[in-house]
Amino acid sequence: MKDPRDIIKRPIITERTAEMMNDLKYVFEVDIRSNKVEIKKAIEAIFNVKVANVNTLRVPAKPKRYGRYSGYTSEWKKAFVTLAKDSKPLEFFETV
Repeated sequence: MKDPRDIIKRPIITERTAEMMNDLKYVFEVDIRSNKVEIKKAIEAIFNVKVANVNTLRVPAKPKRYGRYSGYTSEWKKAFVTLAKDSKPLEFFETV
């Protein structure tokens, strides 16, 4: 198995995801090659919680321009993680 910290890149914290945290739902940017089972095991290993559900979404690349130069942003993967009802909330999200 890959290292859990290589699978989970960073949390996504926005106004919308902050509201989802009340329902024990958290959003992470994850490695684009990882699957739902790997994401679930990585979250459980890093935070010592029980994961009930994982939904993933691939965010497509967008065209960007800077003056006369054009290119694309990177494609990345987003994971919506729902914790079990008896699980504790994640610690570093309490300050949000």
